[in-house]
Amino acid sequence: MKPLILTLIGPLFAVQCGLAVAETAPRPNIVFIIADDLGWADVAFHDGNAPTVHLDGLAREGLELTQHYVAPVCSPTRTGFLTGRCWSRFGVTTPTNELALPMDTVTLPRALRSVGYSTCLAGKWHLGSLPKWGPNHFGFDHSYGSLAGGISPWNHRYKKGPYSITWHRNEELIEESGHVTDLLTNEAVSWIESRGSSRFFLYVPYTAVHLPLKEPDEWLERVPDSITGDVPRHYAACVMHLDDAVGRIIAALEKAAVRDNTLLVFTSDNGGSTVENNDLKYPDDNCPNGKLTGNNHPLRGRKGDVYEGGTRVPTIVSWPARVKPGRVDSPVQITDWMPTFCSIAGYRSERDLKWDGADISQLLIDKSPLPDRPLYTAGPRWRATSLRYGDWKLIVHGEGERRRLELFNISNDPSESTNLADAEPTRVEEMLARLQQAARHDRDALAR
Repeated sequence: MKPLILTLIGPLFAVQCGLAVAETAPRPNIVFIIADDLGWADVAFHDGNAPTVHLDGLAREGLELTQHYVAPVCSPTRTGFLTGRCWSRFGVTTPTNELALPMDTVTLPRALRSVGYSTCLAGKWHLGSLPKWGPNHFGFDHSYGSLAGGISPWNHRYKKGPYSITWHRNEELIEESGHVTDLLTNEAVSWIESRGSSRFFLYVPYTAVHLPLKEPDEWLERVPDSITGDVPRHYAACVMHLDDAVGRIIAALEKAAVRDNTLLVFTSDNGGSTVENNDLKYPDDNCPNGKLTGNNHPLRGRKGDVYEGGTRVPTIVSWPARVKPGRVDSPVQITDWMPTFCSIAGYRSERDLKWDGADISQLLIDKSPLPDRPLYTAGPRWRATSLRYGDWKLIVHGEGERRRLELFNISNDPSESTNLADAEPTRVEEMLARLQQAARHDRDALAR
């Protein structure tokens, strides 16, 4: 597919920012690493109890996005990342094994491949759990890992049922031995080493720290003695194992002499979870019993919630050639990455892709603050929706007579402890109008 010409990619400031960056730097390689269910305070640089030396170093030397929002659960976040659109535009608000995207969707890997990038996914897909709906059908030259969702770490099985056998390479189901984190990292490193001088996009959606957890002894032995209990120690070991995997990918980029001009992002697909680890819906992998210890402190809520603890996740950007160390507090969302990467890579669409996200490349380069804009979130099955605009966040629970509204000033109250809805009726109406306007576009990708 030949490169296309831009007609509309969103707000004017987004276009201007992208052109400024694209015209002044060689196109970078892009590596996007996404953890699974990693909570805000599961990392040491947010006071987590497990050491994360590589991520800590990345945070010191890179740019931390302190208000990076994702969906409350996994498949929606992946939909937003790969399309630049809110997941609810595709009717996706919960984890799904069915086909999530229309087959002709212009995805991020399709766009990047059209301008000369090699594309690879090593990890969890979960946007259609049959080979005929797999990553190679949506723009990835190479794919490996779980077609379905989180899997048992050693037998690589998803939940009991038609999608349980899910481990694949290029959509061919395979059997392999080894721990899932090591296998995915080995594949990512090997693929980097095979690139030569070609420009590439590598997407590594890990299954860590999703249940069920069972870590190798070598990682359990490294867990601090202060962490006690079977599942808490396996959880900490999983975080540390994931951290080491990120370090291995960085080392591979350095060995290939491409680290300086590689734009690397690390984030999570939603907040941390505290459910039972040894979920009996999975084929037995002899995993320990007990509650997960996902930590979202001081944020309210957890995976599945539209509160900050479910949707605000640790996020680091590293591009040594262009991005200076620091922190950025402007609210951004997972939907921003497709417009940003496409702009930096020089992709221009001949038609409106209806992105909800914006190009934030200038924010990354010189920390230019973004204008206030609505960031809309549809929670699982639309039971709750939220809208962030400026410092304010409105949450709508239910509908009709059972509708309940919450309004928070996130700047002053990031833990969402004080509901200001009754005290700010005018602001509630303004925010509600913005939310309703955003929600009007839900499911529009299915109506064609």
